[in-house]
Amino acid sequence: MNKFSELSLQTAGVAGHAKRLSLVLLVAAFAHSPMAAAQQLNPVYLGSAGTFAVLSGTTVTNTGGSVINADLGVWPGIAVTGFGPGVITGAEDAGDVVAHEAQASLGIAYNNAAGRTSTSIIAIAGDMSGLTLVPGLYKSTSTLSLTGTVTLSGSGVYIFQIASGLTVGTGGTVVLSGGATADNVFWQVGSSATLGTTANFKGTILALTSISLATGARLDGRALAQHGAVTLDANDVNIPLGDAVLIMRPRPRHPN
Repeated sequence: MNKFSELSLQTAGVAGHAKRLSLVLLVAAFAHSPMAAAQQLNPVYLGSAGTFAVLSGTTVTNTGGSVINADLGVWPGIAVTGFGPGVITGAEDAGDVVAHEAQASLGIAYNNAAGRTSTSIIAIAGDMSGLTLVPGLYKSTSTLSLTGTVTLSGSGVYIFQIASGLTVGTGGTVVLSGGATADNVFWQVGSSATLGTTANFKGTILALTSISLATGARLDGRALAQHGAVTLDANDVNIPLGDAVLIMRPRPRHPN
């Protein structure tokens, strides 16, 4: 082999090594990017609970002119009070098979959210006010609160695992920016959740026990309680659709 051929082979080898190195670096950079983290985290599948804006295990009690822009249900309890003056735009299912199936789906969804694991799980504690959070899996080993504003920034899925209660103070607000959407935000609450007066909250609340919305609180999401009551007071609760197609069942006709 002459010197020219030997030099050409060496040059080709260096170029190939450089290409392989560039590819490795590109893959590594993507794997550690926020976009990759968001893609690896799937939304919590809600099953038949997904059409419900409000779902309770015992009772749903309303005061004032609440508007529930989707289905409302209770099971195994049967009590729904305060509608009207409250308004339900979807179906009302109290102690029937539809609510039973929705509660079964809620149990599965709750366990799924609580059981999520990740190599990049993010610890969170105390008051979230002032924080800007990116898509990911967040874990609180105690209670979690919000007295001011928290910003969820970026397209992707946000799952919050809360070992105990969630308390949102008066005027507490969740701001969505940078492509974040309420349909991709999930709050798994190990006991009960409370939204204070005029709070503006985003995402689906999956509570083990109860959920309470104080006067004028707004929820762009769902209030889904497994074993306790849902209490409302002049609230707007709107299901976030995202890219999903939601088929609403017609409200049943009640005999006079």
